[in-house]
Amino acid sequence: MQPEILMPNQQIVNPASAQAIIEVRNITKEVKLNREQKLTILHGVNFRVNKGEMVAIVGASGSGKTTMLGIIGGLDVPTSGEVFINAQDISRLKEKQLAQVRNRTIGFVFQFFNLVPTLTALENVMLPIQFDKKQQFKPEERAKELLDLVGLSHRLNNRPTQLSGGEQQRVAIARALANQPAVLLGDEPTGNLDSQRSEEILQLLADLRQRLGLTVCLVTHDPKIAALCDRRVTMSDGVLYQG
Repeated sequence: MQPEILMPNQQIVNPASAQAIIEVRNITKEVKLNREQKLTILHGVNFRVNKGEMVAIVGASGSGKTTMLGIIGGLDVPTSGEVFINAQDISRLKEKQLAQVRNRTIGFVFQFFNLVPTLTALENVMLPIQFDKKQQFKPEERAKELLDLVGLSHRLNNRPTQLSGGEQQRVAIARALANQPAVLLGDEPTGNLDSQRSEEILQLLADLRQRLGLTVCLVTHDPKIAALCDRRVTMSDGVLYQG
């Protein structure tokens, strides 16, 4: 059986819950190659993730899945279409407003960790809280709490170069959770880890999702991640397929 293609104005709906926390409506993304040519990366993509779900976006390199994740997270803007996070249309926001959404509502975990090399684990996790003008948490207290949650209470004062790859990713996950986001986005979160560390990070993400009530959306090549998720969608040549 061929996978079902998601056409413009068609949504993925999980019947178990109708409360969407992520909703992408008819998103296109084009980039100019030169004055006369342009490349279409996303073709009328529709995508919906309900509150509390853990969803995998799979597909080959160059299929457009990372571009879509960046648009969902407000790191990139669509050429056309709408992106709703918690019922807020972030595709219409100014950069300053987008920065607030990224800092408070969305947590990001990347393949290469993206930790600040000159800062300790504790200081890296404190950063998003310090950047938030409202500071709903005390930075050091919150960072210690989260590093304990990911099993690194003994590594508070170590810098990234003093940590293993798996430990660095744990710090990155703790940092992503700093301001208690509703959504956690991961771009190949185990892509730079060996199999054992990948398993540990997978289990950690699953545990955190349950304990904290997170909504998780992961871009991955790893079938183990996809199997761990509630469902998966497939991106191919900028088109999204269900299953």
